[in-house]
Amino acid sequence: MKQVAEKARVSTTTVSHVINNTRVVSEDARERVLSVIKQMRYIPSAVARSLKNDKTHTLGMIIPNNSNPYFAEVIQGIEAESFKLGYNIILCNSYDDPKKQAAYTRVLMEKRIDGLIIVSSGSDEELNQLLADEGIPKVLVDREVPGLAADFIEADHEQGGYLATKYLIDLGHTDIACVSGPKTLLPSGDRVQGYWRALKEAGIARREEYLAHSDFTSQGGFTAFQQLLALERRPSAIFASNDLMAIGGLCAAHQAGMKIPEQLSVIGYDDIALASFSTPPLTTIAQPKYEIGVLTAQVMVQRIRNAASELQREKLETKLMIRQSTAAFKA
Repeated sequence: MKQVAEKARVSTTTVSHVINNTRVVSEDARERVLSVIKQMRYIPSAVARSLKNDKTHTLGMIIPNNSNPYFAEVIQGIEAESFKLGYNIILCNSYDDPKKQAAYTRVLMEKRIDGLIIVSSGSDEELNQLLADEGIPKVLVDREVPGLAADFIEADHEQGGYLATKYLIDLGHTDIACVSGPKTLLPSGDRVQGYWRALKEAGIARREEYLAHSDFTSQGGFTAFQQLLALERRPSAIFASNDLMAIGGLCAAHQAGMKIPEQLSVIGYDDIALASFSTPPLTTIAQPKYEIGVLTAQVMVQRIRNAASELQREKLETKLMIRQSTAAFKA
């Protein structure tokens, strides 16, 4: 800043006022300062500015796993809307490790972020205490953190599980299995509750062996489908709690010599872009991923601007996307 002032023949205070637009500066002085800034390719220090006004216009975001396309599509919405609202994003990946989640939270706090967006990797005492102690604005996406009061944005997972199972029942299936996500994550439990509700409503007996738990990966789905297809009474349809597990399951079914959907109907959850290009294209429950991202950014900025406002809880609807991995039951 001092070098810019010397070349523009003004004071460092004037340069500061031009950069931060904090006081009227003569047009001649402003043009000289901006010209020198352009020549020198001078980039103002965000850290220095944050020390002065306590704002960095930067948001931190922690996600469980950046290899899951679901999170990538949510991030697109968050990044696009944040940029419109004048905020940048620092993204951290916890790799489904709650301990790493707490460590990244500390790192982001040190960066003096204005707000924190979290997709939780699970409960961790250190993280819970850290978030409770910090007064920074927070928005939770998809997964709540026990005991933490924060804005919360999610899709209606119970409704999604219900829609998936009911569609399979409407196709004539009664032996319907479910591949759920980790037991510790609330969205997994909500989708299973929708699955149970649809079965009960249709008068279909609940079979515990038809519920398999796995992580939200293709390998996890592959292993869970192998377990279900090894049962003496094989299911004729399987609802997988995310598309990656469903795609891994398609591979397991193929290895078992089963034709999809003639011998086994498969339905996923999320409607990631890859779902349309699996073999066969995957019937799935679509989450409004981009819209979740946009709404998250809007709620985050509202919270930053008005910390005392009432906490928001938003639940967006899911919908059924019918493709070629499901068919009417054949005895």
